[in-house]
Amino acid sequence: MPERVITDTPALVAFCRRLADAEFITVDTEFMREKTYWPRLCLVQVGGPDEARAVDALADGIDLAPLFDLLANPNVLKVFHAARQDMEIFALSMDRLPAPLFDTQVAAMVCGFGDSVGYETLVAKLAKARVDKSSRFTDWSLRPLSQRQIDYALGDVTHLRVVYEKLARKLAANGHESWLGEEMALLNSPETYAPDPMLAFRRLKVRNPSRRTLALLRELAAWRELEARRVDVPRNRVLRDEALLEIAHHAPTTVDDLKRTRGLGRRMAEGPAGQAILEAVRRGQAVPDADCPRPQSKPGLPRGLGPVVDLLKVLLKMKCEENQVAQKLVASAADVERIAADGETADVPALRGWRREVFGDDALRLRGGATALAADGKRLKLVTLGSD
Repeated sequence: MPERVITDTPALVAFCRRLADAEFITVDTEFMREKTYWPRLCLVQVGGPDEARAVDALADGIDLAPLFDLLANPNVLKVFHAARQDMEIFALSMDRLPAPLFDTQVAAMVCGFGDSVGYETLVAKLAKARVDKSSRFTDWSLRPLSQRQIDYALGDVTHLRVVYEKLARKLAANGHESWLGEEMALLNSPETYAPDPMLAFRRLKVRNPSRRTLALLRELAAWRELEARRVDVPRNRVLRDEALLEIAHHAPTTVDDLKRTRGLGRRMAEGPAGQAILEAVRRGQAVPDADCPRPQSKPGLPRGLGPVVDLLKVLLKMKCEENQVAQKLVASAADVERIAADGETADVPALRGWRREVFGDDALRLRGGATALAADGKRLKLVTLGSD
């Protein structure tokens, strides 16, 4: 019986050659990032038409270039489930991203399996199998790997073959293949995996901040982001969120002021990190008033618009059930609110492309009084209203 784990380059070369002419391969990864900023790739599982192997990315002397070449082969479709984290890892490891790409989670949403459907659910419904997730939180960096870990890891790509094939047939039957394009384009964009450090402050929750506080927080969060990347530790190992927010609120200008920050520590305040923090504060203070960030707030709805929003949400549910597509993929609650408030001028995805065909046009007609929702037995339907 062939070894299920590849630990040397010649075996990897031979495996990748065998898959170079495959119509598609299934791919998954195991990684660790609890103690690091960047995810540490530990294992790559790849399934072909007749075989599946786990590639030990931590094996001494192994060269992953043959695997990366396979992942970049434009003639072989790469099938993932919930691909974003896997793609982030390959964005760091390769000089290009895996392509072309098929994400079964997104495809399942297009096929009416609900919002962000899990892998176990799809395997149960489509492959009629059960996924043992008991090894999900094991330490994938330790060697040797246990047989249970290997079984778990390979199960994530063997069942995925059946899931992909059945979803592909559903998409071909319902004519919705093109609906995947926008989501796949986002996953295949390098910008998706290179977030701007100057936007890191948006991740922090702060109540009723002034614009000046946000200017300081922007500089402080950007410094922390870059420092965490440099030393490869989680953000909170550099400086906890609570300390970052306190510094932004109090804007210390001296080391003595900085020492008073709860959870910072005298040693850090007096060291290079303390100087970098004070410099970030100075940069934040120097931002012109007009250039300070504005608080992100949810636009208030005009008085009396709530029932219109509720009506459009009912329409969204009805249209998504008719078209067997997940509501989350068509329109968010915020999108529905913007359509209710702004109509045709609302700048939302639901008024563009296939989403407009599924929901947007009907939403505008309902909002404008051209149609109404009516009960037809146990179902709802849209009724065209006559003009006065």
